[in-house]
Amino acid sequence: MPLRTACPIAPSAAERARLKTMAYGHKTEHRLRVRAQVVLHAARGRSDARIAQEMGLHPDTVRRWRGRFAEQGLPGLKDRQRCGRPPVFTPLQVAEVKALACRLPAESGVPLSRWSCPELAYEATRRGIAAFVSASTVRRWLADDALKPWQHRSWIFITDLDVRAKAQRVLDLYARTWQGTPLNADEYVISADEKTSIQARCRCHLTLAPGPGPRDAGEPHLRTRRRPGLPGRLRRPRREGVRPL
Repeated sequence: MPLRTACPIAPSAAERARLKTMAYGHKTEHRLRVRAQVVLHAARGRSDARIAQEMGLHPDTVRRWRGRFAEQGLPGLKDRQRCGRPPVFTPLQVAEVKALACRLPAESGVPLSRWSCPELAYEATRRGIAAFVSASTVRRWLADDALKPWQHRSWIFITDLDVRAKAQRVLDLYARTWQGTPLNADEYVISADEKTSIQARCRCHLTLAPGPGPRDAGEPHLRTRRRPGLPGRLRRPRREGVRPL
């Protein structure tokens, strides 16, 4: 059985400098550091068995990285491209879930106002789009196209068939018209739901006349005085009792 001879390694000056940076750099990954040290030891003429014994590696590992550097140079020390796990879902299934997310839940008979990822995963399984799909998988599919059905403002899009009849009265009032008759100059339309605190309220206290400085009866919390010896420090007045307003 023929013996396997070690691949001769003669890195250039630039490659040797790069290998030293990878082997002794503080920000280099551990796997790249080990591979660079293997190549540097091999460039000094050491055998694979000696390198494996000094570095605590298997001889096959030393032989692998030594051979890759001899064939490809520095790019050979990087990991090869892996095929990865085969896809579980087809592009058609992904498109069907995205199309379902773009529809209103009412069209599917679901008593929801907006879709969520768990509800979409459950609906996709119920419809037979996929045997099983998790909510995280649906969230990743929607993130690819920046789809967020849980933030969809459905009130912007008209879905009620009688929206014209319901909105006609409000639109006529905005146009100062009621039941087809224009409003007079002394008639006004007040929209109380568009302004804060527009509701009619009764006053709990008497209205005081305007005057300079704080008022004793109406604004006792504004009276302040300085402490002796501490300029700039304000103190609330001592309350002697509840005064009638």
